[in-house]
Amino acid sequence: MTQLISNAPFLNRVYDEAMALLIETRNYIAYQERKDADGLPPEVRLIISQETLRMTSRLTQAMAWLLAQKAVQTGEVDARDTLVQEMTVNGEAVCLDDSRTDDDRLPAAVRSLLARTRSLYVRVHRLDRMMRPAA
Repeated sequence: MTQLISNAPFLNRVYDEAMALLIETRNYIAYQERKDADGLPPEVRLIISQETLRMTSRLTQAMAWLLAQKAVQTGEVDARDTLVQEMTVNGEAVCLDDSRTDDDRLPAAVRSLLARTRSLYVRVHRLDRMMRPAA
């Protein structure tokens, strides 16, 4: 199953989507987050900070897995080597939490990025689980 997923045409599309989302999230955090947080109560600014870290965690997990699959695609890594525990998509407790996605106190851009990074993480997590032999 590992080889099928690593060679599937959709892998490049998922990778491209992840890269675009990574850049968009980075740009938001670097250039817009502070402006959006100005004037908000301290507890809401703290929540924004926490949720941008959650986005970063999701993107880190997804990109690490996708880069490993790209390495399989190009022959740099054997597909079996990606089945080790260190290459598993982890962080479910943090990355699957969507309790703030609909929090109206957060700027719309944060809510949108939260929803989209979670969706990406869920898809990559599912692909990772599909590739692993049943325990």
